[in-house]
Amino acid sequence: MNRHDDQSQVTDGQDTDPGALVYTGDIPARQVSVTVVNYDGSRLDEQIRARPEDFQSLILRPTVTWINVDGVYDTGVIQAIGDAVGIHPLTREDIVDTHQRPKIEDYGNYLYVAIRMLSPESDGGFRSEQVSLVLGSGYVLSFQEQPGDVFERIRERLRAGVGRIRTEGADYLFYALLDAIIDGYFAVIEVFGERIEGIEEEVVTEPDRETLQGIYALKRSLIALRRAVWPLRDVVAELERGESPLILDSTLVYLRDAYDHTIEVAETVETYREMMSGTLDVYLSSQSSRMNEIMKVLTIIATIFIPLTFIAGVYGMNFAHMPELRHPWGYPAALASMIAVAGVMLLYFRKKGWV
Repeated sequence: MNRHDDQSQVTDGQDTDPGALVYTGDIPARQVSVTVVNYDGSRLDEQIRARPEDFQSLILRPTVTWINVDGVYDTGVIQAIGDAVGIHPLTREDIVDTHQRPKIEDYGNYLYVAIRMLSPESDGGFRSEQVSLVLGSGYVLSFQEQPGDVFERIRERLRAGVGRIRTEGADYLFYALLDAIIDGYFAVIEVFGERIEGIEEEVVTEPDRETLQGIYALKRSLIALRRAVWPLRDVVAELERGESPLILDSTLVYLRDAYDHTIEVAETVETYREMMSGTLDVYLSSQSSRMNEIMKVLTIIATIFIPLTFIAGVYGMNFAHMPELRHPWGYPAALASMIAVAGVMLLYFRKKGWV
């Protein structure tokens, strides 16, 4: 786990000061949406588009506060939230840098986690966006790039007051958000499993060039998925060790379960990669076998025509004295001999199992 204090600084090699907010993603034509949820075991208060200047008073309430920011391109909003809550400038910089490798950092009074949120798409691929989670004393901040997420079930549980989420602290909410993101990985690998089954069926039945393109496209997608999964496993492993006082022992049990899920996802991705390598080998082998069959047919045809060409060549010579040429049955005899030779050779090839 990377640990920082208020005096630590890092440079990213760019021409900006450490902690400068530079958004690195696409800027959509919409406003940033901020939602604040305050809750305890008896009540829940939800505000849409809350004002950043109210955040400090909200997190001071004796309840659990969840602030969700939909869209991180507006650096002014990120700056205002950071000032109100007390987020380190380096954390703010990481939030707006949407190309972060999944990681966890401990700043003492809060934990910062950057991970990839995945969701399947209709074309068989998946959408990936960065989600930043901040766990502090009594509050959780979540920052995401695009509208739509995997947190709706958590919102429904909070509104309905079902489960233990309303009676637990911010660390349990932090775990619930993390677990929802991990569950999204299962939805993606399920789609990949269906694609692999389809490609395997194509390889066995009627493989063509599009099949090969599909194999390589799926291998590239699996590599991208692996890049998101393996660092996530390390992040959850750091949380599961329980080094931060912000995470209670009662929540560590659930984090261990989340860690098991990340291991399962990682192992499934590796299995799929091996399956695609095997499928590629089967495809290449089938194409090689198909080519061998074609070459065998051509070889048999060429072999049959060798004696026929010899007979035709002998009687095609321009000698003055060739008695067979003047014989009335010479031409039919030549054709009959060609047919007989070809038939004998075909019978021999069939007996050997070559045709």
